[in-house]
Amino acid sequence: MDHLTGDINRVIKNAIEVMEDSKYQIYEICESARTELESLEQELEIVLQETVKTIDKVDQLEQDYRRARIRLTEVSRDFVRYKEDDIKSAYEKATQIQLDLMVYREKESYLKARRDDLQKRVRNVENSIERAETIASQINVVLEYLAGDLNQVTRIIESAKTRQLLGLKIILAQEEERKRIAREIHDGPAQSLANIVLRTEIAERMLIKQEFVMVQEELVDLKGQVRSGLEEIRKIIFNLRPMALDDLGLVPTLRKFTQDFEEKTKIHTVFELIGKDARMPSAMEAAIYRLVQEAFTNALKHASASHIKLEINYQPQHISLIIQDNGVGFHSELIEQDATRNAHFGLVGMRERIELIEGRMDIDSNPGRGTKIVIDIPTTAESRKE
Repeated sequence: MDHLTGDINRVIKNAIEVMEDSKYQIYEICESARTELESLEQELEIVLQETVKTIDKVDQLEQDYRRARIRLTEVSRDFVRYKEDDIKSAYEKATQIQLDLMVYREKESYLKARRDDLQKRVRNVENSIERAETIASQINVVLEYLAGDLNQVTRIIESAKTRQLLGLKIILAQEEERKRIAREIHDGPAQSLANIVLRTEIAERMLIKQEFVMVQEELVDLKGQVRSGLEEIRKIIFNLRPMALDDLGLVPTLRKFTQDFEEKTKIHTVFELIGKDARMPSAMEAAIYRLVQEAFTNALKHASASHIKLEINYQPQHISLIIQDNGVGFHSELIEQDATRNAHFGLVGMRERIELIEGRMDIDSNPGRGTKIVIDIPTTAESRKE
């Protein structure tokens, strides 16, 4: 077994070295792409500004050309008031404006085509960066998993295909959560801020032109966008950690969670409190909240339940939770044997989390009879750390 462990350690070490090298190559590709993206965005900004100026110039020239043609018509008809030189001057001016208009229209078409091309290239580079970051993230997941305590390889070989898969699943879930948060910030607040910057530039141009009514309308719209962006940021913060958990405590937060869950999923939800709730260490309250959240998510995804009940019982030495649904159920004794199924990963992950806070979990379920999860957590363990 020692020989086998040594061979595995060498294989893992070589794999880590190869992946570390690949990771830095991907990093260099990402940095090169980001440099190109920055250059493209700067050029695009210049083209956008030039496009706006050219469009304004075309609009002005069109107005000038209309006035010049009206002037030419007037002098051409009134031979008494206007001389041949006046007609010639009006004609030359109209012709010159027409030529300028043609030049600027051509310039406008070129700038718009250039703008569209740059925007397309920016999107392509952004997609390339995102794909490279995804690959780097996946390599990080594997590296983080492989670079763990290699002395435990023997124990993993002997015992734990379930633990191995679960550990990788947890790390993958963490990476997915990070990507989700990054995407939420990119698509939400970051886009809002970029749009706000653009709108402030528009308002600035209107101020220069002294179009105060339009500036006022723009500022009202801008204020609405700022409020919307602030709301998006607050939602992201709440999803990371419900602020009510720190401010109000576990019971009010879970009560609100069950109400929101019922409103969102249309699954009838009951919350019942037994005993007097008491504040616990922040980390324990967060762990219990996540356990309930995971249990409800499992019931939603896999149980096809129409009714879920959450019961919390506060005792002097411990707290117990009962989550019961009327869903399809399953053979609870097969959980550990069949932990590779997504439906059971959540329950196995809950058990791992409960063990970290020195609690225990019992599952009672059978096909067609729903599922009952009983969680018991001691609240007085002196050795527990947050």
